[in-house]
Amino acid sequence: MIRDQETMTSLLDGVSRFVRERLIPAENLVAENDRIPDEIAQEMKDLGLFGLTIPEEYGGLGLTMEEEVLVMFEMGHTSPAFRSLFGTTVGIGSQGILMDGTPEQKAQWLPKLATGEAIASFGLTEPEAGSDAASLRTTAIRDGDHYVVNGTKRYITNAPYASFFTLMARTDPKVKGAGGVSAFIVDAKTPGVSLGKPDRKMGQQGAHTCDVIFENARVPAENIIGGREGQGFKTAMKVLDKGRIHIAAICVGVAERILDDTLKYAIERRQFGQPIAEFQLVQAMLADSKAELYAAKCMTLDAARRRDNGENISTEASCAKMYASEMVGRVADRGVQIFGGAGYMEEYGMERHYRDVRLFRLYEGTTQIQQIIIARNMIRAATA
Repeated sequence: MIRDQETMTSLLDGVSRFVRERLIPAENLVAENDRIPDEIAQEMKDLGLFGLTIPEEYGGLGLTMEEEVLVMFEMGHTSPAFRSLFGTTVGIGSQGILMDGTPEQKAQWLPKLATGEAIASFGLTEPEAGSDAASLRTTAIRDGDHYVVNGTKRYITNAPYASFFTLMARTDPKVKGAGGVSAFIVDAKTPGVSLGKPDRKMGQQGAHTCDVIFENARVPAENIIGGREGQGFKTAMKVLDKGRIHIAAICVGVAERILDDTLKYAIERRQFGQPIAEFQLVQAMLADSKAELYAAKCMTLDAARRRDNGENISTEASCAKMYASEMVGRVADRGVQIFGGAGYMEEYGMERHYRDVRLFRLYEGTTQIQQIIIARNMIRAATA
């Protein structure tokens, strides 16, 4: 759903120019230093990227899902680390408050998120609970007007910068499944909240994750999202449905960048007296990448539009995320192949793309989890 095409075109032009002129030239610096320069982070805030999905009444841009997808297509044309810096704030970190929070919770946090003053992280995954989110062990036990939180969250994106965590914790230990899980807003400065050492990752240098440890951290009871216990798992699933479309869009954008770089190289690189783009086997790889990219883009836009129309998009979101994340891996693999020996060398950049995109098949639900969701939804619909 595009609300105002002229405004949307202006926004996309601005993001595209920012990507070309500021972010792409800084990619190598970020990869080498494992850090996004402060001035670039501030420019991203000034551009409104941290408030893309925050409603206008709270100072954000209030993008629809389709509009968000179009912006992510543009952001995907540079290193995913840049998107990651604001991704948890516009996505899984803030959406729990936006979808299910009380008016007071929204008023307290959403304006700060919109400007980038606050950064949100999403605390679901644990050392013993990732794909099986309903089995999480972090507890939040009521003690007067507070909850006492104990447990460890793992691989938490933007945890080193987070102002607060959207935390999933078990408030009723007697209930072993999803029904005992509640969602909380936990201020990162809360006594008893600490961070583990930064994770050393295969790719996406400049995007940081680490463990978050809760040791008798006292969280005000008013910070339970929506004011009700036992709703956390439902909140998490709604957040992840939206997040999966967002990730699919990033995969499409990254694949477009990789394919553009690959095509340019194939046209310029000569072997046997002609550009390698003239070789039919190279053309086959280019064509396969283009077709799969087109399919992923169509799927992602369709899922986004369905969500904007108020449809249940659990299946479509999983389809888009699964296909797009697998697709970008194949496009990156073909890119390395077409580059040949140069594709294996750091200076050409293709090997960085190859490493960066591997993560997309893992977070916000692995490919295998998406397969399970899709199949179960199909069976449920057929037997209803």
